[in-house]
Parts: sequence; structure tokens; C-alpha cells
Amino acid sequence: MQHPARTELWAILRLSGPLIASQLAHMLMVLTDTLMMARLSPEALAGGGLGAASYSFVSIFCIGVIAAVGTLVAIRHGAGDIEGATRLTQAGLWLAWLMALVAGLLLWNLKPLLLMFGQTEANVHSAGQFLTILPFALPGFLSFMTLRGFTSAIGKAQPVMVISLGGAVANYLLNHALIEGMFGLPKLGLMGIGLVTALVANSMALALWWYIRSNRTYVAYPLGKGLLRLNTQYLRELWRLGLPIGGTYAVEVGLFAFAALCMGTMGSTQLAAHQIALQIVSVAFMVPAGMSYAVTMRIGQHYGAEQLLQARLAGRVGIGFGAAVMLGFAAVLWLFSDPLIGLFLDHNDPAFHDVIVLAVSLLAVAAWFELFDGMQTIAMGCIRGLKDAKTTFLVGLGCYWLIGAPSAWWMAFHLGWGPTGVWWGLALGLACAAISLTWAFEAKMKRMIRKNSAAQTEFGAMQPE
Repeated sequence: MQHPARTELWAILRLSGPLIASQLAHMLMVLTDTLMMARLSPEALAGGGLGAASYSFVSIFCIGVIAAVGTLVAIRHGAGDIEGATRLTQAGLWLAWLMALVAGLLLWNLKPLLLMFGQTEANVHSAGQFLTILPFALPGFLSFMTLRGFTSAIGKAQPVMVISLGGAVANYLLNHALIEGMFGLPKLGLMGIGLVTALVANSMALALWWYIRSNRTYVAYPLGKGLLRLNTQYLRELWRLGLPIGGTYAVEVGLFAFAALCMGTMGSTQLAAHQIALQIVSVAFMVPAGMSYAVTMRIGQHYGAEQLLQARLAGRVGIGFGAAVMLGFAAVLWLFSDPLIGLFLDHNDPAFHDVIVLAVSLLAVAAWFELFDGMQTIAMGCIRGLKDAKTTFLVGLGCYWLIGAPSAWWMAFHLGWGPTGVWWGLALGLACAAISLTWAFEAKMKRMIRKNSAAQTEFGAMQPE
């Protein structure tokens, strides 16, 4: 008979594999857009990058809110509540459309805010071009994330992977065609990149919707039936859980934005090295990000079925295996930093010498960085699987902004460690979050198991002999 821990690990890996591939596909689309901007002109890269950063910050908050769909559907699925899982997914689609509308209006009226933060008129104008059509991607993108949460929560993540990879390929081909004006298509510049993103995002959502509606696996979940009737009860439940998740995503993104600002005050070489090292680290981060979603779903299913011991085991297995994987990535970053940086910069070009040397030193810090970042991400997923996002938000806010950001500033400027000081500060904040969240998960599970055992004992005592 297979050991329970091995059973849990296999279940998590089966679910996390497609989700990791989906995360990597999304990152590939972002990288493609950046490369296409660079092919237009340096000015387009600067302005388009400003627009992309604005869009990214808004969309990441929305993704966090939508993440509540997967958690709550997993709990309902574990409890055998098919009706509740269906209605929650429908409410999730409504929430996605409402947030897309609000976010779109914000992005279309961002110019005064960008100017207020000291951005140049030329960059703001280019960002405005990029953001003319790009917000139309939000309804499709957030709908896809809603449906991704639903199908992953019931243990069916493979279609998410296939459609995401297809979207990444389509994004590259269409971008290339519009940049080069192939097949008689107009050269639309930054607006073209935004148009392609919108077309691909909405096509991915429609493809996943079609798959769910046509595949017999989902026949028990009639998502189309009653979709046009908004159920405010489920909408409020999603918002209550999703808002602190979105807030957690926002404060974490804000921490890395703060790090970029610190680098920017030191000079262009420091900022360039930071961006290159962060790109490499971000690729590795997709693994624990995908595992975090999978662990949330797995714990949610156990929690819904009132299998608290199995929920705790799933969390422990997820955190432990995730830490082991990130230690492997840490070794790769430590031993192969030069070849990894060579994927982005030419070692033979003397103009990049200082950037490469600094980026290598940052990747040495990232060896610790990755371990803590992976652990805290998976631990967050564990706690969210128990329908608790306030704890993750408060811990994230405290560790990122009361420890991480001040430490980064102090080490960089007061201790004189410069760029590596910024990254050591980030590592300290993430280490604090990893330890605090792992402890919080264990403490929460201990309380829940004790309370459940006491209730069962009391119920048994009340039964007639």
C-alpha cells in the first residue's frame, strides 16, 4: 500500500504540472511583448514598458481576487456540493467582468497619474498608445483565470496547459506579423501589440469555455444555465476571500517595485543588472507559483470533505517538496550564473561588462532568495486552502513592508552594500514570510484538528448506549 505522503505528493504534482506550464506560457507572452517593443524603437520600449507595468500592477490585483474562485470551488467540490461549485464559478465570471470594466476605465485615464509621478510626456504618450486597446484583454484574461480556477479545483488542469501554450504561440506569431506587416497586415506598432494581447486573451477564454461546455467530464456543472442571473450571495463570498488575496499580491508586487526604485537611484547599470537577474529568478519562481495553486486546491478539497489530517499532510508535503525544488534552483543559480546571464547579454561586448558582473553577484544572493520565496508562496497557498486570506495578507504586509523594504534600504544605503544590499533585504523579508506563514499554517491546523476531535468526542458522548 502506498504511503499517504507519496499519494499526496503525486496528486499535487499531477495538478501542479499543467499549472506550472500555464504560468510559464503567460510569462513567455509577457516576454514576447517586451521583445517586440524593443524591435520597434528604444522609445517604444520605454513607453510601452511603462504601460505594461501599469497594466501588470492592475491585472495582478484582479488575478488575486479571482484566485478565490479556485479555493472556494475546491472546498465545495470536496464537500460534494456540485450546485455550490457551479454557482461560485458563475459568480466568478461576473466578478471578472465587473473588475475588467473598472480596471479598464482606470487604465484609460492613467495619464494624469503617470505625469504626477514624474514620468516624461513622451513615455506617457507611448504608454497611452499601448493602453488604448490593451484593456480589452481584461475580460478574456480574467474570465480565463476564473475558468482555470474552476477546472483546476475539480482536478482537471490539463486543458489549461494546452490552451495556455497555444496562446503563447499565437501571441508570438500575431505579434511578429503585425510588427513586420506580413500578409498585408498594417504595421500598428504599440497599439498592435495591445491588440494581439486582447485577441489572444479573449480567444483563450472562449476556447476554455467551449472545452468545458462540450466535454462530458463537466456535465454535472452546467455553467451556462442561469449564468445571466447574478447571485449576489456568492459574489460577496468571493469578494470577501478574494480582496485580501488581491491585496497580498499588490503588496508583494509593490515590494519589488520599491527594489527597482532603489536600484534606479544608484544608476542605470544597477537597474539593468537588477532587471536581468529578476527575469532569471522569475522563471524559476513559476514552479512554486504553480505548486501553490495546486496545494490550495488539494487542501481545499480535503477541508471541504472535513479531512483535516489529510489537509495538513498535503500542506506539509507541498511546502517540503517545494523547498527541495527551490534548493535545486538555488544550486543552479549559484553554479551557472554566467551562462544564464549570457542568455540575455553578450559576454564579449565590453559595454555590458559591469552589468554582467553585478548581475552575477545578485544571482548569488538569489540562491537564498529563491528558497524563501518558494516556501512562502506555497505556505500562502496552504492557508488559503483553509479559506483564510486575511492571515496571508497581514503576514505579507508585515514581512514585506516592515522588514523587507526597510532592510533593503538600510543595507543598500546605510551599510553601503549597494545593489546586493537591496537583494539581501528582499531575502530577509521573504525569509520572514516563509517562516511566519509555515508556522501560521501549522498552528491553524493544530487548532482545527483539536477542535474537530473535541466536537467528535462530545458528539459520541451524547449518543445513547
